[in-house]
Amino acid sequence: MLEVDVLRVGAQGDGLAADGLFVPYGLPGERVAGIRDKDRLLPVRILVESPDRIAPVCPHFGVCGGCLLQHWRTDAYRAWKRALVVDALAREGVVAEVSPLVDAHGEGRRRAIFHARQIGPRTIVGFAERKSHSMVPITICPVLAPGLDHALDAAKAVAEAIARQKKPLDLHVTATENGLDLDVRGSGPLPPMLLMDLAAIAERFDLARLTRHGEMVVQRRVPFLPMGAARVELPPAAFLQATAAGEAMLAARVGEAVAGAKKVADLFSGVGTFALRLASTARVWGYESNEVAVTAMLKATRGVQGLKGVEGEVRDLFRRPLMAEELAKFDAVVIDPPRQGAEAQARELAKSKVGRLVYVSCAVSTFARDAALLIAGGFRLESVTPFDQFRYSPHVELVATFSR
Repeated sequence: MLEVDVLRVGAQGDGLAADGLFVPYGLPGERVAGIRDKDRLLPVRILVESPDRIAPVCPHFGVCGGCLLQHWRTDAYRAWKRALVVDALAREGVVAEVSPLVDAHGEGRRRAIFHARQIGPRTIVGFAERKSHSMVPITICPVLAPGLDHALDAAKAVAEAIARQKKPLDLHVTATENGLDLDVRGSGPLPPMLLMDLAAIAERFDLARLTRHGEMVVQRRVPFLPMGAARVELPPAAFLQATAAGEAMLAARVGEAVAGAKKVADLFSGVGTFALRLASTARVWGYESNEVAVTAMLKATRGVQGLKGVEGEVRDLFRRPLMAEELAKFDAVVIDPPRQGAEAQARELAKSKVGRLVYVSCAVSTFARDAALLIAGGFRLESVTPFDQFRYSPHVELVATFSR
């Protein structure tokens, strides 16, 4: 049995002891005991408990891999999450003042991906264990918004109906303005009688829409979400900001940063989270590799009064970033790439004459890399504001503003 002192919490949410040993759910200042398993201490027995340790809010905490930090006092957790941004920038040599962490949890997460597995006669629906493919059957998830109150029951009913296919399923559920939107992935083709059973389940749980791999099973109502003056008809399993409050806060910060711009490029525009809001004061060009998302964004502008104009182009910005010459017509650029960041696009932005840039990031390490490229190209990093949409997780988002 090995005894160690937890020195700090690492970037992935585990406690860290000397020699880089990971201590699952360990908190700074604790002394713990366990057996070393490669680079982890398992199982962990607390010998000296941190005064910052609190009771978790979920009965599945410690088994379910979804939340890692429910046991940490709020002020200590918030300071650590802001420090993730500070440390990532420092590693890239980027000097910037990082604002206090903004709580963007709101009512909770409005989308979830439940996993379903058939184990003998049982259909297990829930989330995966930490660093494992084993399933945790869940009965409650406190981080979900009230709009997903019946999502787990609906997902279980769909999974049980498809159980005879004996395939692992992912069930994407989104709370929309008109009810739950559920998309099933992994089932393969389904026979007509089973599709009829799924349509009956949609009726029983009052789903707005039920799809399989994006293909329609039944639509009882169009699943909409408001974005600025527009209302977007969501594509199945569409990417969205995790919480409604988070989307509103990020969009407000972006809007403030580009205020006064007449022509704005929205790179990695998705279904129009920022573009549709910015269009009330500027002409916006959205660029996104997902054709379905671009179509949904443009469709949402039809008949909406007061918009300055939204154009969309299907374009893979990893393979074909907007070149410096193409960027010349824009007063401001908004960029919201996925977790891998946008190195190729950042290099072209650095070469461009764009005067204002707003970078929305969901991965601080790749943001820091891209920020260093932009600064080397003549941009000044004016502000960095971290947002916490994924409460109890190591995931932190941010909005950064740059100017020439």
